[in-house]
Amino acid sequence: MSVRFAPSGPLRGTLRVPSDKSLSHRAALFAAMSDEPVSITGYLDAADTNSTLAAVQALGALVERRDGSLIVRGVGLRAAAPVAGVIDVGNAGTLMRLLPGWLAGQEDGSWTLDGDASIRRRPVDRVAAPLALMGARIEATAGRFPPFTVIGSALHGIEYELPVASAQIKSCVLLAGLVATGPTTVVEPVPSRDHTERMLAAAGVRISRVGDRITVAAQDELELGALHVPGDPSSAAFAAAAAVLVPRSRIVLEGMGANWTRTGFFRIMERMGAVVVGPLEEPADEIRAAEPVAELDVAHGPLVATVVEPDEVPLAIDELPLVALLGCFAEGVTEVRGAGELRLKETDRIAAVVEGLRGLGAAIEATSDGFAVSGGGGLRGGTIDARGDHRMAMLGAVAGLASQEGVEVVGMEAAAVSYPGFEADLASLRAS
Repeated sequence: MSVRFAPSGPLRGTLRVPSDKSLSHRAALFAAMSDEPVSITGYLDAADTNSTLAAVQALGALVERRDGSLIVRGVGLRAAAPVAGVIDVGNAGTLMRLLPGWLAGQEDGSWTLDGDASIRRRPVDRVAAPLALMGARIEATAGRFPPFTVIGSALHGIEYELPVASAQIKSCVLLAGLVATGPTTVVEPVPSRDHTERMLAAAGVRISRVGDRITVAAQDELELGALHVPGDPSSAAFAAAAAVLVPRSRIVLEGMGANWTRTGFFRIMERMGAVVVGPLEEPADEIRAAEPVAELDVAHGPLVATVVEPDEVPLAIDELPLVALLGCFAEGVTEVRGAGELRLKETDRIAAVVEGLRGLGAAIEATSDGFAVSGGGGLRGGTIDARGDHRMAMLGAVAGLASQEGVEVVGMEAAAVSYPGFEADLASLRAS
C-alpha cells in the first residue's frame, strides 16, 4: 500500500500514543510465567504484541479480554506446555529473543520458533551462545537463523559479559537465570533498556544491580500484581519529530512512558534545539520497580547538528533513523556512531535510512556503524520504500510532512506492527 504525505502546516493538539511495545511483550510473557492470574491494562493491540499473546496461549496460558484489559492465567515458571508444530513469532524480534530464555530451562522439552521473511534474516546466535553456556541447546538454521529449536534442560547460572549492549539478550539470560541453579549475572558494556529488571523486581524476584553487573537468583514462582502499560516513547518519537520539523508546531504527548533507558532520543532532540518540556526520569544505580509516566510538550525550534556517541545508542536504538531525519534540517554535520546493531533490525536500517533519505534529497553517507548527515537544506521529497519495516514507514511519513514536495511511502501498512492508527493520529494533528 502506497500513501502520499504532503507538506504540512503547523501541527497542533494533544496525542495519547499507543501503549509501549517492549513492555507489552514482557507483560504477557511474565504473566504466562506466573502461577496466579495477572490483569494487564493498556496492552498494545498490534501485530507484534498479538504474536506474543498467541505464543503464550500455545504454551498453555489462558488469555481473556475483559473490559479493556487482559487477564492472563499463566502456567508457572517450569510448566510450559509442549507445542505441536512451530511457535510463530511473526515479525516480533523481542519475542524471538526473550522466549528462548524461559523455554531453555524447561527440562525434557523442545520448541521450534519461526516467523516471517524478515525474522528469518535476523540472527539468534547471540542468544544461543549464553544459553549454551548455561546448559541449553539451540539448533538453528545454518547455525544462526530461524527457524530454530530450543532444547531445554537443567540450567546452571553463569556470569555473562554482553558483547554488545542489548536489552533483548540481557533479558533472555536473566529469564533463564530464574530457572537455573545458582546466581546468574549479566555484565553490560553500557546501560540498555531495563524493563525486564523492573518487572522482575515488581514480581518479587531477587535481582540487584552493582555498577554494570545485574544479578538474578533462581525463583520458585513469580508474584506479579496488576500491570499497566504506559504510552510507547518510541512511537511518540515520530509525532515529536514531526512537531520539531514543521515550523510553528506544538503538540502535547500524554501518558508516555518516561523510563530514562527509553528517552535518549528526546534528550538528543533537545540538545539539537527542539523545545521539550516535561519530567523525564533521571538515571539511577538501583533497580526501580515502577515505570514512570510523563506528559511532554514538544515544539518546533531551529536545529543544530550533534554527534550521537556509542554509549547513547542503546537508549535511542529505535529512534536513530529520526536522528538522521532531524540532521537533514540541522545546521552542520550530524553523526551517529557505534550503531552497528541497526544492521540487524527488521531490515538493515543503516542502509535503508541512508538510501531512503538520499532518495528524498538528503546529503547522507553510511559508515560501518552509523551515518553522517550534512544538513541545513531540508528535504526535497519523492518516494521511499518502507521495506516491510514499521520504523521506516513512519520515518517516510514524517519526512513527507517536513519536505518541500511531499513523500510517497511504499509499504505504509508496515506501521501497524507497532503503531496502528499512526496515519489517523498524524491527520488529527494536522487538522488541529
